Amino acid sequence: MFENQPKGLYALALANTGERFGYYTMIAVFALFLRANFGLEPGTAGLIYSSFLMLVYFLPVIGGILADIFGYGKMVTTGIMIMFLGYVALAVPMGGDNIALWTMMGALVLISAGTGLFKGNLQVMVGNLYDDPRYADRRDAAFSIFYMAINIGAMFAPTAAVKVMEYAQTHLGVSEADSYHFAFGVACISLVVSIAIYYAFRSTFRHTEMSSISKKKQGAENADTLPAGETSRRVIALILVFIVVIFFWMAFHQNGLTLTFFANEFTAKSASGLQSMAFDVWNLVACIFIVYALFAVFQSKTTKTKGIAAGVIVLSVIFLIARYFMLPESTKLDAPIFQQFNPCFVVALTPVSIAIFGALANRGKEPSAPRKIAYGMLVAAVAYVIMAVGSMGLLTPNEQQLAGDAGTLVSPNWLISTYLVLTFGELLLSPMGISFVTKVAPPKLKGLMMGGWFASTALGNFLVSVGGYLWGDMPLWQVWCVFIALCVISAGFMFVMMKHLEKVAK
Repeated sequence: MFENQPKGLYALALANTGERFGYYTMIAVFALFLRANFGLEPGTAGLIYSSFLMLVYFLPVIGGILADIFGYGKMVTTGIMIMFLGYVALAVPMGGDNIALWTMMGALVLISAGTGLFKGNLQVMVGNLYDDPRYADRRDAAFSIFYMAINIGAMFAPTAAVKVMEYAQTHLGVSEADSYHFAFGVACISLVVSIAIYYAFRSTFRHTEMSSISKKKQGAENADTLPAGETSRRVIALILVFIVVIFFWMAFHQNGLTLTFFANEFTAKSASGLQSMAFDVWNLVACIFIVYALFAVFQSKTTKTKGIAAGVIVLSVIFLIARYFMLPESTKLDAPIFQQFNPCFVVALTPVSIAIFGALANRGKEPSAPRKIAYGMLVAAVAYVIMAVGSMGLLTPNEQQLAGDAGTLVSPNWLISTYLVLTFGELLLSPMGISFVTKVAPPKLKGLMMGGWFASTALGNFLVSVGGYLWGDMPLWQVWCVFIALCVISAGFMFVMMKHLEKVAK
């Protein structure tokens, strides 16, 4: 998994981890902040939330165009500076009046604009590392590692948000509405760490910072041409993939909206015993250590390495047993904490995914990237089948609100199971999709095509707001069936177009 990868991969991955930690700390509580601080209805809060997500993922189109002209490195560093200004503005408590609302809107514009310059271009730089023939066959594995690093940051983000807010409320006497700003302040710190990592290890990836146009201006590259018609075939294939992923992200990013509303309104408010251990991020980290150590035991070539891995397993098990006997009688469950499960599962399951597809590749049976994307859509549909089953017999959201304490609350295992299955779909679709774009995109259009990937994600994120508008009088199982249908239809479209997509991907 980690063998024969260029050093630049890890430097870029860590820089991205810092930025993503801040972003997901903010996003974990943002929808709840909108309702608590400004008193917004679910639909209005959902519209603002999804519009912000749309900008975050659409503006990489502009960032990609600029990077194709001026270079990827310049856009990455400019972007992180702009993001920092946005998070600073968001972290300042200003109350809940119209001035505060418009200040927040301005902060969101800065954050999304900075992300537009940073996110897509950093990933193009990762792809550029694998234009070197020495590493070409490690591209898919590299993006799985890169994606895992993103989720390491995301895994700790909900806990950071909840703990910082609790500290502000209990030790500083801050109201709940104002405590959200402390969570946003965490993002400012994480960006400083991110840019420090970027410049500390820049020598390992500096050669990836220039675009094809920039290289030509400096006479460093003679030509980046494709056979006649090949550029258009590649662009068409990418557009087909972009269309499909719109509906995946529409369903997937319900984690910050309707799935968070479900956690807040329909899920048990506390857990005890073994189940409560899942809501402490350090217990999840110990489980991840066990997974990675097990792989090391079976894959390592030296006895010493196997022994170290076995020691890690023993220590992790002892840690978990000790934590079990130290459990409180009951653990409070805050809605944002559920968002730690998806990134945790990504980190834990990435080596499993790589091992499975590595074994299939050795047998000549590994599915193509487009086929993995189609499978990912089907898996996402299964995740919402779980939610539909778990929601049978529950009140509508409006009825639940009127019922108050008399409303029915369900086990947190429904949401945990949904996040587990969604993660399988995500691992099939997202890192493979990004890898597909960097491989297939015409050299002169790499930034633009990566921007196209994010533009499709942006449209999907804007459509997330549909969930907010469905959240009211519609029975919950019907809400989830909307996302089931969209994922199944999208998968069918992918399979219909599979022959063309696989031809381009070769």
